[in-house]
Amino acid sequence: MLDPAIEAFFAERKEGWLKKNTKASMNDNEMQQLQQECDLVFSLEQWLPNAAKRAGQISLSTHPCTFSHPSSRKNKNGYVTAILANSERVNDGFLRTGNVVVETDALGNAAALDVYKFLTLKLQDNKTLLAHIEDETPLAKDLLNQGGESYQGLRDGFLAMIAIDDTVITSSKIKQVYFPVWMEDDEYHLLSPLTPSGLVFELRKRLDVIRFSEQTKVLRDLKRKSEYSETGYKEIYGLTTIGFGGTKPQNISVLNNQNAGKAHLLASLPPKITQRQRRMPTHDFFMNSLNPWQVKETLEAFHGLISLPKEQRGGRFIEYRDRRIQEYMDYLMLMMWEVRREFEQSNINLPTQLPKEQQIWLFPNQQRNDSDEWVSVIINLITQQFVRHYKKVLGKKAIHLGIDEFTVIEGIIALNKELLR
Repeated sequence: MLDPAIEAFFAERKEGWLKKNTKASMNDNEMQQLQQECDLVFSLEQWLPNAAKRAGQISLSTHPCTFSHPSSRKNKNGYVTAILANSERVNDGFLRTGNVVVETDALGNAAALDVYKFLTLKLQDNKTLLAHIEDETPLAKDLLNQGGESYQGLRDGFLAMIAIDDTVITSSKIKQVYFPVWMEDDEYHLLSPLTPSGLVFELRKRLDVIRFSEQTKVLRDLKRKSEYSETGYKEIYGLTTIGFGGTKPQNISVLNNQNAGKAHLLASLPPKITQRQRRMPTHDFFMNSLNPWQVKETLEAFHGLISLPKEQRGGRFIEYRDRRIQEYMDYLMLMMWEVRREFEQSNINLPTQLPKEQQIWLFPNQQRNDSDEWVSVIINLITQQFVRHYKKVLGKKAIHLGIDEFTVIEGIIALNKELLR
């Protein structure tokens, strides 16, 4: 007695064959003859040898080459090697072959897809018929012995679908990449990237469940009516649907044909990064919160002035130079007030690693008018930071600033003493 899955397979094939060949003008006798012919065509004695001969026209593959190019299946050297990746599941956090349970795809002659469906039938023990034939189980032997030809001949014919040639053949129609490797004799490997079709269509399956399940339809309708629901639903935005094979998806692969040649692509866009204008200090305000490149033009203008020979500086040189220093000071005080406002929030944790003078300067509720000692320290630190930023921005072009220049800069910054409180 055949497994129910096998019986259902042949019943379906017979029904389709009769529907295709039945004509409205046929009488009862002709219908009876057509039924006898159908039974003969799909008898195990006749159908199994025919299917075994066609099995080699289909190749199981986890990464079909035809997704890269429909005509890449065959070239002058023969058929492109069908890849059957057998990767173990590893809890490494990667979405890859082996970490997701997916169907094994197949490619080849579309006229032999019935053989693929036959061999991949799930039987009562949840094993495929192909697995039974591989393991030479009693069920497989009983079935193939009814094939009208030798058992071994039929078995070899069906196993041709998963036969792997030792010679790996690729195609010029598959995109190829030179990948650098660091080996003693080789500098590059030539790789042919292939599509993991099982993963591609498993993604489509899961997306379709999220978007079009009956529960989602009900919940989406409740939202449209502005009615309450205790549960929500998910929406996936930015999807793109890609087609493989045009009007003949069966020429690409079995899974592609089952999905009408359509797969979904998730949105793959670079992140939108908002430029951060301020970083809160954790250990030092001058190192953490100030960015010399935000005052690049000011420092370059300062450099342009002090680079002039003395005879070319003119009567307003000091005014222009001091204005550039004050521009830098304006930037620093802007950062100071932003940090102070942030620290004034009731739920913020103040960074106690900041030096004591900076805590007095930046933290809320400080007695800043009780002493000039802390503000003198801050003015000196600002002067040092001005010099560091100048050297950072100008690099090798920077002019060495000695004690005299340092004193001048510190004097301009000291004019802002009361504004720093």
